[in-house]
Order: sequence, then structure tokens, then C-alpha cells
Amino acid sequence: MTSENAAARLRARRSRRSRNTKSIWKGLAFASPFLLGFVVLIAYPMLASAFYSFTDFNLFQAPKWVGLANYRHMFGDSTFWHALWNTLYLSVIGVPLTIIIGLLGAHILNFRIRGQAIYRALVYVPVIVPVVVGSYLWRWMLNSQYGYVDRLLQLVGLPQPSWLTEPQWGKPAILLIALWTIGSTIIIYLAAIRDVPQDLYEAAQMDGAGPWRRFFSITWPQLTPVTLFQIIVVMISYLQIFTQPYLLTQTTAVGNGSAASGGAGDSMLSLSMYLFQNAFTFLKMGYASAMAWVLFVLTMLITLILLWSSRRWVHYDNPDD
Repeated sequence: MTSENAAARLRARRSRRSRNTKSIWKGLAFASPFLLGFVVLIAYPMLASAFYSFTDFNLFQAPKWVGLANYRHMFGDSTFWHALWNTLYLSVIGVPLTIIIGLLGAHILNFRIRGQAIYRALVYVPVIVPVVVGSYLWRWMLNSQYGYVDRLLQLVGLPQPSWLTEPQWGKPAILLIALWTIGSTIIIYLAAIRDVPQDLYEAAQMDGAGPWRRFFSITWPQLTPVTLFQIIVVMISYLQIFTQPYLLTQTTAVGNGSAASGGAGDSMLSLSMYLFQNAFTFLKMGYASAMAWVLFVLTMLITLILLWSSRRWVHYDNPDD
């Protein structure tokens, strides 16, 4: 009898193991499109670029191992530091502006007025416009000879800068185009504001709290998790900005025989543009890979700092957080 029980238990364990194995294979089969895409489109390119960053590679000849030569050259490259400065400038100015304008716009769109849905749709329209089309549109509008932006400034008696030819106005032009597509930030904030419990406002109003007190005591704490998400997403987009400055300087680039000149005085040369220039214009794929990893490490470092600091200013509904 004991041997029969032992055999039955063995068969049961084998049956469970077989079912678990089948479940694992079924799960892998359903996840295979993602796994295949991750390996082919993300994991392999990352590993390949890590290898190429230590080589001299021009796409047509076999890569030649050079060790840390690309990184040493990078830290002595004045153009790299200039492109990094432009990128950090856009990030430091653009991220706070995006958060502030997005939060303000969300509050305005939360007012109960006639045509509210139309205003919300109009705010989001620039987001669905292809970035190439939007950039070309703004390049035309910012033209100092026939652009509408300078004409509007002239009507109100303000100076009309040469946005695309004067170095001091290159980065503000990029920020203007980037802020034009702020609709997604506004909509996310709007959804978060509407999710704040109304009874909190009613209780605070009964206690005599004014609008500013209600905002800083109720609205802002409820929005801090969304704000953390917004800051990280917007920060990454600014650190990797490429299309807007590339298209704004394309006319100058063609004249110089370069795919990404960076505008007057390289005032609009972002790190992604300089990376692209080295990879596909100068065919310095190894050097470009090294810059890509520096940009990746910089992005990860800033993101980790934001996540670490969030423990001090992000508030969650769970009291244990």
C-alpha cells in the first residue's frame, strides 16, 4: 500500500510539473512577439553600441579595437561640450516651463465654461501634428523676412529677432516649438486635477481656506506623483531632442554640406544632433556610440536623482509611503 501511495504521489508531481511546463511554454509563446522585439530592437543594438564605443568603426570596414580612445577624445572635444551645454540649457529651462505652463493650462481648462470640450481639443491638436510638419511650419513662421511671429511682434511694438540666424535666439526658438506641443502635459494634469476628491475642497473651504491655500494644501500634494512622471518624461525628451533643431537648421546644413550644422554659432546643436552628425555624416560610428552611452548614463543618473529626491516631495495616498 505504501509503495502504491508513493507511486501515486510521484505521478501527481510529474503531472503538476508537466502542467507547469506547458503553462510556461504557453506564456512564452504569448510573450514571444515582445521578447523577440526586445532582443532584436533593444538588447542587441545596445550591446552592439557598447562594443562599437570601444572601436574605430566607419560602417564599411571591420571595427578596430581602440579601447577608451573614443571617450578620451570626447572629453577633449569642444564641440561635444558645446552640444552638451545646449542640451542641458534646453532641459533646465524647458522642463520647468513645461510643468508650470502645463499645470496652469490644466487649471484653465478645468473651468466650467461653454465650449470647454472644444478648447481641450484645440490644446491637444498640436500633439497629433507630425513633429516634422510642425517643425517646418514653425521654421516658416519664425523666418525674419516673411514669418508671422515677427510681424505680430512688430504690431505690438516689440523687437523682431532673427530667430534662425542669430545665435542668442536659436535655443529660444527650439523652446518655443517644444512648448507648442505641451497639450499632452496639460491633458495629463487635467485628468489628475479632476481625480482630486471634491470633498477635500469643500472641507477646506468651510474652514476658510482661500484658493492658494487649497492649491498648496490639497491640489499640489495630490498632483506630486503625476508631476514626478511628467518631469521624468519631459526631461528625457529634452535630453534627446533632435528633430526640431535638426529641421530648423537644415537649410544651413545643406549649405555647409553637413547633415546637422547646429545653426549660427552652433547655438542649436544638441547632443543628439552631434551624435547623428558623427555617425552618418563623418561615419565615426564608434565615436557616436560612445556619445550615445554618455547620453544614456546622463539620462539614467538624472532619473535616479529625481526618483531618490521624490521621497521628500512626492505624496501618495498610502500613508506608509
